[in-house]
Amino acid sequence: MDSFDLVVIGGGPGGYVAAVRGAQLGLKTAIIESRITLGGTCLNVGCIPSKALLDSTELFHQAKTKFKVHGIEISEPKANWNQMIQRKRDVVTSTTKGIDFLMQKNKITRIIGVGSLISGTVVEITNGTEKKQIEGKNIVIATGSAVAQLPSVPFDGQRVISSDEALELSEIPKSMVIIGGGVIGVEMGSIYARLGTQVTIVEFMDGLIPTMDRELGRALEKTLRHLGMTFHFGTKVTGAKSEKKSVTLTAENKKGETISIEADYALVAIGRVAYTQGLGLDKVGIATDSRGRIEIDTHFRTNVPTVYAVGDVVQGAMLAHKASEEGVACVEQIVGQKSHVNYDAIPGVVYTWPEVASVGKTEEELKTAGIAYKKGSAPFKASGRARAAEESDGFIKVLADQTTDEILGIHMIGPRVADLIAEAVVAIEYRASAEDIGIMSHPHPTFSETLKEAALAATGNRAIHF
Repeated sequence: MDSFDLVVIGGGPGGYVAAVRGAQLGLKTAIIESRITLGGTCLNVGCIPSKALLDSTELFHQAKTKFKVHGIEISEPKANWNQMIQRKRDVVTSTTKGIDFLMQKNKITRIIGVGSLISGTVVEITNGTEKKQIEGKNIVIATGSAVAQLPSVPFDGQRVISSDEALELSEIPKSMVIIGGGVIGVEMGSIYARLGTQVTIVEFMDGLIPTMDRELGRALEKTLRHLGMTFHFGTKVTGAKSEKKSVTLTAENKKGETISIEADYALVAIGRVAYTQGLGLDKVGIATDSRGRIEIDTHFRTNVPTVYAVGDVVQGAMLAHKASEEGVACVEQIVGQKSHVNYDAIPGVVYTWPEVASVGKTEEELKTAGIAYKKGSAPFKASGRARAAEESDGFIKVLADQTTDEILGIHMIGPRVADLIAEAVVAIEYRASAEDIGIMSHPHPTFSETLKEAALAATGNRAIHF
């Protein structure tokens, strides 16, 4: 039986990063993944392919709506869906090949198959009819998550689909109803709405992206309505009936009224659930919570001392970067280093256009906790760079402690805020004050100046440009 210092089960952003860090620290490392390609859901059927299509369709939308004002005269652009899909596949292929290179570079043993715990130090790998066992002094579970299913609307893979199928449709549908107004729902809705699909979102809560700051959800709704998207909030889906070329969704609103929506496809995007299928947790007595997530201590250790878990399979936000940070911290703690993850400084991003990004506490969370705070907001329309780019929609909001001025949360909707949020993460990580950001020199003209203005607004009547 082959023996390793570290065995990682799962090759997604939590798993492969943990494996690389383990190898860097001198551990003889193996990684087990059931897919032929590494990268997990994120690289194969999630983050990367969806962003490829989001970028392609946004360029198409810009060509239709903004080129003329920039003085660019072209004939009416046409969407080549097959080429968009092929480009998406090419991006995924090149990215996953990059992960393969990292495994080779760091001399990590790559094993294809499904890993299952036999004991706290032995893993059995099944690949078709073949089985073998390996030993690991330390085992990290990083098997990620799976698409959450809605019992009243079961997937059929044809007309009732998940985001996996939505990224590989053979046609641009004329209509699509999306169940769920969270990150996946609005991103997938944006892709198809830009191409002319009539998109309807049905959300149980009373607004979009309900886990983020409510002002962001309201602003995002306004921009998506400009794409022709329609919404039903406070609405519970009760069923769906598939036909050969369409599906009819039934739902009930707050008033108790029944709503019927017919579309070419129904996309179920209500979130994800921890994936622990086939891991053999019960065999070794590893505890899980009521939502099926693996229970861990502050060192990522399960109740079996040699087994650890990170990423979507444990409590917390289901984000690729959160999983990666946990993978690094977990392995560093295994070798005795003092590592940690600051969960107050994990950003969230929605890749619509304009983009949405957030880190720290929302206004709603601060009010619920009874924390006295002050707020400063700055609109992108006050930015010369935004106006020059014809990208003046949106704003940045800074929330700071009423007494100490320490930044508690920063929330953005606007151009390139997926990148701008990194400055906010640094501010929260190092407990900066709003004044610290406000008095720092930001290059002019840039989108980042809007963050400076919002920070100045939070410190008092100090904003200059609005």
